[in-house]
Parts: sequence; structure tokens; C-alpha cells
Amino acid sequence: MKTIGLIGGIASGKSAAAAALRELGAAVLDADAAVGQQFANPEVQRLLAERWGPEILDEQGRPRRGAIAARIFDPSSEGEAERLWIEQLLHPRVRGAFEAEIARLAATDCPAAVVDAPLLLEAGWGEICDELVWVDCPEPIRRQRAATRGWPPGEFERREAAQMPIEQKRAHASWTVDSGGTLDELAQQIGQFWSERIATTN
Repeated sequence: MKTIGLIGGIASGKSAAAAALRELGAAVLDADAAVGQQFANPEVQRLLAERWGPEILDEQGRPRRGAIAARIFDPSSEGEAERLWIEQLLHPRVRGAFEAEIARLAATDCPAAVVDAPLLLEAGWGEICDELVWVDCPEPIRRQRAATRGWPPGEFERREAAQMPIEQKRAHASWTVDSGGTLDELAQQIGQFWSERIATTN
């Protein structure tokens, strides 16, 4: 079994690439879902409330993601410190969950595991991947896609600034697909990657 990491800019189409890989038989490890599981952890909830006050949790005790995003993507140095703090809290926990799931999948007939994580390289998770696929997409299209997420003005720039520079990320890739076109075109490119890098090794 191979582990594939998807990397790219914000709104580049990584989730669409992951869906195409799932259609071919891969198991997808979604970082956003994994973070959601950690947010249900009482210990994590306690630490968040200690750091930012009980108002960071909703009436059910769940972290308010919007309030957290506002803190960690604040362009000030304070925002950067808060972002580093929550990354140190969550990243080791998510990586542990991913490594356990990869080990479980490796003992089955699953041909590949896909790590879909916005901060894959920044978190140091590239080292658990056998292949890193760069999901390329022109910035104007990425901005259009991000605009549908309901973010406030400047959010795209704040989030992009919090990540590794695009060209630096791209340099880590062992394969590139272009997601600027249709989903069918992306699926065809994913299929070529699968036939050359995954199917021949299983």
C-alpha cells in the first residue's frame, strides 16, 4: 500500500482530487474531519477554554470554529502565536490518528491511503507519505472558489499567508495534476497517476 499526500494552495481542488482517488479504491484521511474528532475530545475542549475562555465553546461544549479562525488568522503577531499554539495542540494528535489508520489499512487489501490536509507539509506529515501530488490551479480560479465559502474580505490572503509559499510547496511534489478545468478532466489525470504510480505497485 502507498500513502499519497495531496498538496496545493487554498481552494486548489485537493478535496476533488481526493474524491477521484477514492473512486479508484483509495481510503481518504481527511484532516478537517480528524480535527473535528479532536474538537469532540473533552481534554482538547478544556485546553481551548483555558486558553481563550469558555466563550470559545458553544452551548454543547463544542469549539466555535469561526471564533477560532478569527483568532489564529489574525495578521498580528498575536494571531501567529495563537495559530502556532493550536497547531502544537492538534497536529500531534491528528498525526497519531493518521499513522494508526495507515497501519490498519496496510494490513488490508487497500491499495492506497490519501492524506488530505491543508497544512500537510507545514505539519511535517510529508514524511509519512510515499507520494506527494501537487494539485495545481490558477490563483483567479482559487479565489473564485474561496469566495463561495462565505469568508470575510481578506480571509483568502490571511490563510494563504499562514501557509508555506506556493512555489516552495510545489517543489516537494512527485506528481502534478491540474484542477483548473472540469472534474472529468481532473479525474482523467488522477487516473493516469493511479495507473503509473499505484496500480503497478500493488
